Amino acid sequence: MAHTPVNHPARPIYRAIGGLVGLYFVVFGVLGVIVSLGNDFLAQDDTTVLGQGTNLGFSLVSIIVGALILLGTVIGRNLDVVINQWLSYALMALGLAALAFLRTDANILNFSVATVIVVLALALVLLMAGMYGKVGTDEEREAFEKARLVL
Repeated sequence: MAHTPVNHPARPIYRAIGGLVGLYFVVFGVLGVIVSLGNDFLAQDDTTVLGQGTNLGFSLVSIIVGALILLGTVIGRNLDVVINQWLSYALMALGLAALAFLRTDANILNFSVATVIVVLALALVLLMAGMYGKVGTDEEREAFEKARLVL
């Protein structure tokens, strides 16, 4: 708690950055659904969208993740912070797992190296947005400032 800033002056910017990450996932997912509509749900082929490997399954996962991020961004009230943090951890785990299974039959989401890089980079950006977007009361802000000055 002591290391998570409360009422950071740039929190609207971080909230907007989180929203842009969500928007990217939605756009990527919609384009992925359009491109891979005739293929199997978990096809492992050369289907690419925006330079990244995808299939219908990963496209739908991207739409859901993006919609959750956008929903949290619209609602706010620190719900966006929780969603951004947890989804960033999940995306990091997904990206690392996909990297481990990249050239195997277990690559069910049809990831490519570019997909892994983009997912991990967006997960880090989303984590940053989650860490600096917290809104709190004046008492919480003062406690954070006091703890920060002690360190």
